[in-house]
Amino acid sequence: MTWLDRLPLGPLAIIAIALALAPVSPEPHLWEKLTMLACGTLSRPIDIFDLVLHGSGLPLLSIKLIRARSPRNRGR
Repeated sequence: MTWLDRLPLGPLAIIAIALALAPVSPEPHLWEKLTMLACGTLSRPIDIFDLVLHGSGLPLLSIKLIRARSPRNRGR
């Protein structure tokens, strides 16, 4: 996980938020795919790929923020 510790927080946050919200109109892909997942209609490979692509930044950003707050990583 040191590669994640070395990533700068600002660009990671911008990329994660941009991917989660893109495209803004008519609705973000991430929201659309999560709705499809909840309804049980997420079955096409391109839709699964879209969910992984647009949703991957937010977990990475969350893990980075959690690791940055842990006492073990404060000296880095």
